[in-house]
Amino acid sequence: MSAATRFTPGWAALGIAPLCVLLLFFVAPVFRFLLFSIADGTLAPFEKALTDGLHMLVFLRTLEIAAIVTVICLALGYPFAYWLATTTPGWRAVGFAFVLLPFWISVLVRTYAWMILLGRNGILNRNLVALGIVDAPLPLLHNTTGVVIGMVHVLLPYMIFPLYAVMRRMDPALLGAARGLGAPGWEVFRRVYLPLTLPGILSGATLVFVVSLGFFITPALLGGGRVLMIGVLIERQVRQFLDWGLAAALAVIVLAVALGIYAALRRLLKADLQWS
Repeated sequence: MSAATRFTPGWAALGIAPLCVLLLFFVAPVFRFLLFSIADGTLAPFEKALTDGLHMLVFLRTLEIAAIVTVICLALGYPFAYWLATTTPGWRAVGFAFVLLPFWISVLVRTYAWMILLGRNGILNRNLVALGIVDAPLPLLHNTTGVVIGMVHVLLPYMIFPLYAVMRRMDPALLGAARGLGAPGWEVFRRVYLPLTLPGILSGATLVFVVSLGFFITPALLGGGRVLMIGVLIERQVRQFLDWGLAAALAVIVLAVALGIYAALRRLLKADLQWS
């Protein structure tokens, strides 16, 4: 298909209906919600959100949990993505089946499954006690540990896919050339393989971190009300206090923080690639 036929009015008309659906059911509600933060004509909701000690504590706690989840997903996803990119087609299909399987199950169902597994009388604790590994059940639920485990399980594929896409496009001749020049395996990884996979690391880390900032179901259930993240706080402001202005201001701040972190990561990556 040539460029002349690709942008004809007939082809452009095909995108009008999906665009209208997105504008009507996604962009418009989000924009309307964000307008609540300045509905009274002042910035009082933002002042309350940024000066209240509880809100700032929740913000910091959310950033901390999001960073922990991102690091764990990277540590687990990087070697798995490497295995997917270098294994045989048969094993690659098996690996992708395990990665894609969670997408066929609701996040709510998976969260309840983790509640059954991690509970004080859950499957994991019963087996650990029965095997004599621990003397008493471990506190794995209604705390940060349970929330991190549940979030990593949900978000790990978002780290694997960008890493795999970058690793599959890599030219194996570059690694062979580095080995041929006498570089040991660790130096090949550190100075050749890792810099070439930095775009995948950035994409995966950005996806996981940004989605983690707005997580609601998993912290609400696995945290048991004891792990308060920003998504749970926004929901409480709307459901319990009917404070739409403060909830919208918190959402705007989270969006600004996410965009700022993304811009900083892109700049860091660009500088690192130029140095390399």
